[in-house]
Amino acid sequence: MPFPGAPLLNAGEDPRSVLVAVDLQGDFLPGGSLGVPDGDAILPLANRVAAHFRNLVLTQDWHPPRHVSFASSHPGRHPLERIALPYGPQILWPDHCVQGTLGARLSDALDMPHAQMIVRKGVHPTIDSYSTFYEADRTTPTGLVGYLRERSIERVYLLGLATDFCVAWSAVDAVRAGFRTFVIADACRAIDVDGSLARAHTDMAEAGVRIIGSADLGL
Repeated sequence: MPFPGAPLLNAGEDPRSVLVAVDLQGDFLPGGSLGVPDGDAILPLANRVAAHFRNLVLTQDWHPPRHVSFASSHPGRHPLERIALPYGPQILWPDHCVQGTLGARLSDALDMPHAQMIVRKGVHPTIDSYSTFYEADRTTPTGLVGYLRERSIERVYLLGLATDFCVAWSAVDAVRAGFRTFVIADACRAIDVDGSLARAHTDMAEAGVRIIGSADLGL
């Protein structure tokens, strides 16, 4: 059931609603260094959903070289191993979305020319960032909360890659920041590392995130 007072069919025209399209970048698409299975399949739907919204924000993973989340930054470690860092446990990833590289670019298949803002995250060498609102220490802001509050946004809709990391963390943080939050499930895909998708759904449900489909928007 939707939040009371949160109409979905006209959500895109509501000046208090925003769509956040998460990390639709080359390295997260099949063939990329951290490709999400079937990730390219959501791009046509993402374009249709984005066209439905007057307010649109795009996000980019934007890591400096030798980022702390890269397995290559830790001699003897391999991708998908876990280590402890000062802000908590960290999954080590293949090098991905390195600033200025082709893999960090937004997909050429995107047709979202009316996007008003691009949020770059993971820019700090010693902190990873899944959420589009806060770095992985859960305190260092990206600035997105302030931007949305300045524009009197009340409802956040999310789609993109990957469901169980950047989308889910963003959704939980959006609720924590006071926004009514919806994830458009058919416009997302997951990595699902060691049960991460199930945990993400549990975390979102406990936070009060509402999972919807594009059909709920009339698409």
